[in-house]
Amino acid sequence: MNYKWNYEPPTQERQEAAEALAHEVNIHPALGKLLLDRGITTAAEARRFFRPQLTGLLDPFLFRDMHVAVERLNKALGRKERILVYGDYDVDGCTAVALVYRFLQQFTTNIDFYIPDRYEEGYGVSHKGVDYAHSTGVGLIIVLDCGIKAIEEIAYAKELGIDFIICDHHVPDDVLPPAVAILNAKRVDATYPYEHLSGCGVGFKLMQAFAQNNGIPFSQLTPLLDLCAVSIASDIVPILGENRILAYHGLKQINASASVGLKAIIEICGLGDREITMSDIIFKIGPRINASGRMQNGGEAVALLVERDPAKAHRMALQINAYNDQRKDLDKEMTQEANDIVERLDPGHEHKAIVIYNEEWHKGVIGIVASRLTEIYTRPSVVLTRTDGMATGSARSVSGFDVYRAIDSCRDLLENFGGHTYAAGLSMRVENVPEFKRRFEEYVEANILPAQIQSELTIDGMLDFKDITHRFLMDLRKFAPFGPDNQKPLFCTEHVYDYGTSKVVGHHQEHIKLELVDNKSSNVVSGIAFGQSSQARYIKSKRAFDICYTVEENTHKRGEVQLQIEDIRPCTEE
Repeated sequence: MNYKWNYEPPTQERQEAAEALAHEVNIHPALGKLLLDRGITTAAEARRFFRPQLTGLLDPFLFRDMHVAVERLNKALGRKERILVYGDYDVDGCTAVALVYRFLQQFTTNIDFYIPDRYEEGYGVSHKGVDYAHSTGVGLIIVLDCGIKAIEEIAYAKELGIDFIICDHHVPDDVLPPAVAILNAKRVDATYPYEHLSGCGVGFKLMQAFAQNNGIPFSQLTPLLDLCAVSIASDIVPILGENRILAYHGLKQINASASVGLKAIIEICGLGDREITMSDIIFKIGPRINASGRMQNGGEAVALLVERDPAKAHRMALQINAYNDQRKDLDKEMTQEANDIVERLDPGHEHKAIVIYNEEWHKGVIGIVASRLTEIYTRPSVVLTRTDGMATGSARSVSGFDVYRAIDSCRDLLENFGGHTYAAGLSMRVENVPEFKRRFEEYVEANILPAQIQSELTIDGMLDFKDITHRFLMDLRKFAPFGPDNQKPLFCTEHVYDYGTSKVVGHHQEHIKLELVDNKSSNVVSGIAFGQSSQARYIKSKRAFDICYTVEENTHKRGEVQLQIEDIRPCTEE
């Protein structure tokens, strides 16, 4: 892929401020700029950033309706009402349901959980789910990671004498459902100062408020933080503010004492003997939890996440691992078909958006395919299939472009839609697909910026190889956990050379294992460039080139620094 490299050198004033801040907190000078880039300007702020404290969590009662929600939950427990914990079938929904169910299980046995079937019921609160609640004597439903648009379904539940507490983080419409309490920091009348919590994070805040109100020590909530970290990583929410605190301590919980079900997944992933990172969650743990809802029913993932018996959890983890293998096969097949359609319809990639429809595609994998297309073509993508006579689909976006708003501009063509800036789901009548495609593409064409559809690498800093030491790596790790708004820093070193030992590796000889030197030190630095074997001939020619990379720890040689090289560019002048 031909990336455009973006680097804006700091002004002398900013460079001096960065070096002064780095000196004050005792980190490498090159890393002081990263703090300033994140809006951190003082040593005190830097220390809070590097060591997030649970005491920094916001008061949950700042949420509008939180007092009402806790009062209704207390009432349900006092009356021994049956409670149903209801959630979406993706990772965020499943972890949210598991978290609330596990915590409330300590105080009542009259509790159940429910995940709607993706194929029979679709997204969110369903009539079937409400009927299930009614038939089992439920008086209160706590719905997580969905529900903010379920006006008709919640009105139906109210007629049956069932109350709802909504814990959601998706963008609401102007009219809110008739729930007892709606906890959503994106409400127009919201009073909560942080709007980027995951659905699981909102569920955690409800449990935090419940614990606070009933004199339950916060330490009883700590074991649930592992689920918060999984949801934050998988739902791609910003890793600053309150999310950073939850993710930081959630990762600590995972690595110190993961819950039985999560530990079983970690072992199935082959991660049992190493420290778990956000990347491990995104690429290994999250997809397995997701696979349950994609291929069968997300309820199986929740059952695993609340399981206490290690042997039983292991068997359940094997099953969702099998679902993940099925999902990968489908994903590969459908992505190839989708690529073929895009290349046929838009061979020059002149359109600013991708909208494709195939009624034979598997509904559970279309979100992944949309993500793949966005990644490959750097275009907002909508992938649609046919389910129960309707066209249903998923949308994914490029950095900085609000795909939810683009879909909202076509709302008169839609039966239902929901989501946020970078991901959304939608459904419409099949006959509306051509008009939706036309109008969606028209909206994107008019509103997207040229830079948003160009493959770019934004470089955080320039380094010489003498800077890249074990100490530098340790200082860099203080910035973790990484994610949106706190991306893993990307560095550049110019005029590097092959040390003479670089070689092509991989099953299909697609990667390059590099050993490099620059002309400013005698350091030999190791690196891996995935999928870039086409550059091998140039590299072996002994000519100079520039590299753009992240700094990692070599997983095979603990403590050794390795560069993960994102792009290689021949020097224009030597």
